[in-house]
Amino acid sequence: MPHKVADTIFQFNAPGPKPNGLQAADDGLWIIDQGDDHVYKVDWATGDVLVDLPTDTEKSSGITIGGGYIWVASTYSCEIYQLDMDTGKTVEVYQSPGAGINATREHLDEAAGRKSEPTGDHGLEWKDGKLYVASPPSQFVHVIDTSNFQEIHRMKAPGFRVHGLAWAEEEGHVWIADTAFGVVSRHRLEDGRCYDAFRVNDPIQVHGMTIKDNRLWYADDRGPIGFLDVEMTPTF
Repeated sequence: MPHKVADTIFQFNAPGPKPNGLQAADDGLWIIDQGDDHVYKVDWATGDVLVDLPTDTEKSSGITIGGGYIWVASTYSCEIYQLDMDTGKTVEVYQSPGAGINATREHLDEAAGRKSEPTGDHGLEWKDGKLYVASPPSQFVHVIDTSNFQEIHRMKAPGFRVHGLAWAEEEGHVWIADTAFGVVSRHRLEDGRCYDAFRVNDPIQVHGMTIKDNRLWYADDRGPIGFLDVEMTPTF
């Protein structure tokens, strides 16, 4: 049986230089930009900017909305930021649950500079007071109780560069994008069991990912925003 491959349907270019995280909302698409560390909300149809908030985060890679706040994975400071929804100002800062050295960089020494230093988390999701955190260094999805910011569960992620994270229609399941492998797969959070997968061919790289009306949207960190046209049920 042939591999399942998504068609990437370009919609518009992001307003910032390096979009790296997405979160769907009924009234617009939220974007965190790793280049300028601004939070944007844009119109779904046109990409027009509805909200533009500067943040204190550093080279960020994930965003979600929950509990009346914006949550951002500040990847290069190895922190999670809780931000005011209206201003983008910092409310609280927490340590990244998955900070460390990416597996593909473990062999590097100090001469490699920034590549040899720890980084933090990427994709984020929120549900019922819990923050779900995809972390390339740890290769886990960490589940955090935001009432005390303690980890209550973790799920081993596939591949070595887990990035985008989005809720699946199936209860307790998430879609995970591995940017390096070019694969998006659906997993049961309880134990990581895989139920579906498809490829995303070059040149598109899925960094940020979110879902609206059972359609996965992607952000390529070189600018393009679009959706993945693919059968959302297993074909094998």
